[in-house]
Amino acid sequence: MIKITLKDGSNKEYQEGITIKEVAENISAGLARVALAGEVDGSVKDLSFKLEKDCSLNILTFDADGGKHAYRHTSSHIMAQAVKRLYPQVKLAIGPSIDTGFYYDFDIDKPFSIEELDKIEKEMDKIIKEDLALERFSLPREDAIKFMEEKGEIYKVELIRDLPEGEEISFYKQGEFVDLCAGPHLPSTGKVKAFKLLSVAGAYWRGSEKNKMLQRIYGTSFAKKSELDEYLHRLEEAKKRDHRKLGRELDLFDILEEGPGFPFFMPKGMVLRNNLEDYWRAEHRKRGYQEIKTPIILNEDLWHRSGHWDHYKENMYFTKIDEGDYAIKPMNCPGGMLAYKRKLHSYRDLPQRMAELGLVHRHELSGALHGLMRVRCFTQDDAHIFMTSEQIKDEVLGVINLIDDFYKVFGFKYHVELSTRPEKSMGSDEQWEIAVNALKEALEAKGMSFKINEGDGAFYGPKIDFHLEDSIGRTWQCGTIQLDFQMPERFDLNYIGPDGEKHRPVMIHRVVFGSIERFIAILTEHFAGAFPTWLAPVQVKVLALVDKHHPYALEVQQMLEEKGIRVEVDLRNEKIGYKIREAQLEKVPYMLVIGDKEMENRTVAVRSRKDGDLGSMGMEAFSDKIVEEINNKVK
Repeated sequence: MIKITLKDGSNKEYQEGITIKEVAENISAGLARVALAGEVDGSVKDLSFKLEKDCSLNILTFDADGGKHAYRHTSSHIMAQAVKRLYPQVKLAIGPSIDTGFYYDFDIDKPFSIEELDKIEKEMDKIIKEDLALERFSLPREDAIKFMEEKGEIYKVELIRDLPEGEEISFYKQGEFVDLCAGPHLPSTGKVKAFKLLSVAGAYWRGSEKNKMLQRIYGTSFAKKSELDEYLHRLEEAKKRDHRKLGRELDLFDILEEGPGFPFFMPKGMVLRNNLEDYWRAEHRKRGYQEIKTPIILNEDLWHRSGHWDHYKENMYFTKIDEGDYAIKPMNCPGGMLAYKRKLHSYRDLPQRMAELGLVHRHELSGALHGLMRVRCFTQDDAHIFMTSEQIKDEVLGVINLIDDFYKVFGFKYHVELSTRPEKSMGSDEQWEIAVNALKEALEAKGMSFKINEGDGAFYGPKIDFHLEDSIGRTWQCGTIQLDFQMPERFDLNYIGPDGEKHRPVMIHRVVFGSIERFIAILTEHFAGAFPTWLAPVQVKVLALVDKHHPYALEVQQMLEEKGIRVEVDLRNEKIGYKIREAQLEKVPYMLVIGDKEMENRTVAVRSRKDGDLGSMGMEAFSDKIVEEINNKVK
């Protein structure tokens, strides 16, 4: 007999060799119906997996990440089988599950069309109705290579050859279709209830531009049709909110052919950006930060010293100046180190909080570029805090409170992840343990729930990441707090302690917006371009009915501008309905219509983007209303 520890902490004894599915059936028929996979001692396995020794077991449904993974991985195999049935000459590459669904890469002579996706979906429906069992089997290395060579699957052969010696080489068979795969999978194709193929795109084999371009079909799948419908609705909503489209329509920003990955900000976009930066500066001044500016180009030796050369050089741009080698900075931190090091500091000077809106450049593959979300140059709202070990907890708490205050202003909910030591990293185990524990203690002192993200820290230290949730439920990683014992060591940073001796400071790297450009993209999609009044590039549009109302309209504009309100006046010889519709498309928060009555009574007819017709108001009353809304940063 073996002892199984279940998720709720209870223990059960079973005969050795029992499958995960049989355990689920023993617990309840209801659980067995919705079970998709099992997590055995932290590793996700098929329901057919036999339990041979004492272990912990979590039965996974679609609500669990591992359950979704098995479900969507099986969906990708169903899609690949459908494609092979319809296009026998196609070569298979890879087909993983991803956070939002799945994809499969195919080597085929011509790109798939949208019409062909419909055809593939119909074939997938047939395969699901056939309810084919997914059977796992393994082969020795040479047999596996021969097996795939006979099928002409050149990409699979390459993958097998690259597997480490001694690695199990497993396959999954469903009907006539066989794929090289580690799993896990559902017991049969009939378990997939709702799916949709979404798009097709080019993708280089193994992500390298040196390799052949393959065709990647993206899809998604859910345990219920209602969940799929809700997801597709959110996708449609996301298309309407696409910041690239809105950026052009609202004349905020653009990416031009002459500068792929290098964004242009137009005058209205600069108003939005400057408002965000002004707010950032004001809030940082309140909290004792000093602003600095460091150069974009610095000597190559600096990047060797910082460790970026070893860990990041493939993402960097380089240049020569006076026969010397220089790098364009991909991060602001080495400049921050130099700014601290230029003076001798006492323990009484600490903490030193140095903030920088620093422009950085990173080389991104052209296929990875995406509007303002993924660019090649962007401004990070960095700060580097230098402190004593005793100050770590209070400083981390201070940054957490700052980030929390920022996100509340924009109406974002968020969740927090604590990322630990990655495989490629610097420093001793002891330093990493101290750093991770310090971040944990700060989060616990704040009473924040957080998820541990093993192995996803920066190469120089662990980090806390803040993931925003936008108005349609998508999450975005923005703010981060990174604790660093390595950079102060590498740059030989010091402070004079109470004992008169030199001591090494500890350092925090942190951002709130993350990248200003990316945050603007997220805000644009979150608000669908209808920014709150305090951020809106144009806060008020004054609409004159006919020529004789022009002088009063210009007077209204001047009165509002004197109060610091951003105003445009529409004096065109167009019908008022047309002017109103256009202002609505421009997503202006307030429209003031001026006709005979308004001119005579020295009032304005107010239309709100949010609340519709507000009727007639005196200029003083209206200006007080909008100034209060701006000052309180009403969402």
